[in-house]
Amino acid sequence: MNENIRKLLTEIARLEEELSTVIQEQQEQLHYRLEGSRVRFEENLRRLHREMKVGVFAWLRESEWRNVLSAPFVYIMIIPFLALDVFVTIYQAVCFPLYGIPKVSRSDYIIVDRHLLGYLNIIEKMNCLFCGYADGLLAYTRQILSRTETYWCPIKHARKVLDPHRRYAKFADFGDGDDIAAHVARMRKQVARKRPAKSE
Repeated sequence: MNENIRKLLTEIARLEEELSTVIQEQQEQLHYRLEGSRVRFEENLRRLHREMKVGVFAWLRESEWRNVLSAPFVYIMIIPFLALDVFVTIYQAVCFPLYGIPKVSRSDYIIVDRHLLGYLNIIEKMNCLFCGYADGLLAYTRQILSRTETYWCPIKHARKVLDPHRRYAKFADFGDGDDIAAHVARMRKQVARKRPAKSE
């Protein structure tokens, strides 16, 4: 791998760690803490959240008509998302042990907790449930597919890829066929040897 790319990847990892620290500090300022998977707010903040809640009818009156009109088209997407969830989970359960690739943990990616906020009404909570599940599912799926791509085809595209996954930077350059079999073998070992980080 190009030395400049290696340095950039190291710097990105350092910045992600710094961002994680800043987010943790912000959580403390907002007076909540995580206890395992549960979120705990201070009592005075929970009371303030309940006071901030906008009732369903008032919320609907203030909503733009296009948002209300589009809601059925948004929520119908739960059907293909559920199907994707089932199929991609079965896929990795069958194939990853055969390839020696660590399985992706759904709970690392599908995080559904915003519905616990006291200042959200029932419609806002449903919206948060849907978005948390759908976006987390796509991140979970992307992680499974990025591990699959690393195993089967670690070659960059000729065209620029917007927002590639982390492993993509280590793929062989498009058109560089020198020792491609050895490169594929190296990438397979890398994806199989350890549990990759969430952001990879």
